[in-house]
Amino acid sequence: MNPLLLKPEVQKFIREFEQKITTLAFSGSPFEGITVQELIIQVESRQKAQKKLPTWFKTDGILYPPKLNLEQTSSEKTAAYKASLLPSTSTIDVTGGFGIDTYYFSKQHNKVIHVERNESLAQLVIHNATILKKDNLTVHIGDGIELLKDKKFDLIYIDPSRRSDEKGKVFLLEDCEPNVPKLLPYLLKHSDRLLIKTSPMLDINVGLNELDYVKSIDIVAVDNEVKELLWIIEKHNISPLIINTINLLNNENETFSFRYENEAIATYKLPQKYLYEPNAAILKSGGFKVVSSKLGVDKLHQHTHLYTNNELVKFPGRRFNIEAVIPYNKAEMRRGITFDKANITTRNFPESVQQLRKKWNIKDGGSIYLFFTTVENEKKMMLICSKIKK
Repeated sequence: MNPLLLKPEVQKFIREFEQKITTLAFSGSPFEGITVQELIIQVESRQKAQKKLPTWFKTDGILYPPKLNLEQTSSEKTAAYKASLLPSTSTIDVTGGFGIDTYYFSKQHNKVIHVERNESLAQLVIHNATILKKDNLTVHIGDGIELLKDKKFDLIYIDPSRRSDEKGKVFLLEDCEPNVPKLLPYLLKHSDRLLIKTSPMLDINVGLNELDYVKSIDIVAVDNEVKELLWIIEKHNISPLIINTINLLNNENETFSFRYENEAIATYKLPQKYLYEPNAAILKSGGFKVVSSKLGVDKLHQHTHLYTNNELVKFPGRRFNIEAVIPYNKAEMRRGITFDKANITTRNFPESVQQLRKKWNIKDGGSIYLFFTTVENEKKMMLICSKIKK
């Protein structure tokens, strides 16, 4: 960490730089003792932090790591959510990184330890923790797994690195660093509770085959994009697994929970008055039958993850009025398409959005929503819908 980066004139330059990064690269550093590479890291990473880390972006004196480290860190929204899951008197993050998660743990947990092997990254966390006035957050430089030796914590948090020197980007837990499935008995000697963050690409069944004592899995989406899976493990847990889905939105969060492998029975009907499209977290969960049974909505088809009914209900996803149901054949489609612009979604349908736009000459946008899908009697349909505002 170069302390010259904290000089007022340098901080002002970093905050106010609005030109292309290539301009800075070619012009060189205007400050003695600071390389142009150091300036580029601060400018580039600060710009990237504007939406993902607004607290850091708005705080004077924050120093940033290279862009890659910032891409791998949690957003403030997901960090705040995971910190609210488990109350804790002593929490250790054994794979600390840039410290977004530990900052939010320290807002709700009594004592938090952040461990990071990369010394330069750890020094940034130490500096920023001081700027952000987090007195209950302690940073250690070293191996977090080694630091557990002879110690006991109320909660261990771990976010295994999904980049392998041999395999590149990986998703299986056994390929990540550290290897959590292999270390699980050791970790449970040092805490009765583990919170593990994994890639949204990890298949839930695969993860369950790798891990024991899983109490719950939280599927966390932000603005309908799944960002991470959070696995809560309790030592010797034998209770039924609970799946929690959460879609973090600006105004109101969408939540839906169910017991995994619930013997729910879905009901099926042709399109009725309303159409429901589940959010990305529910789609990841695979709980399609339980959505039907718990919320009192009917599926359009076994393999069509859209729902319908005649009485409007609160739903974790988008809701629509069905204005018309058009059989998917040339004559009916020509009569039904009286517009040149619409938003198109396909579910369990043989043609892509791009193919449909070209075939029927429909531009993107507007207030009309089209769902091309297969319904319960195996018929292909186009549903013309209008969106119901929350």
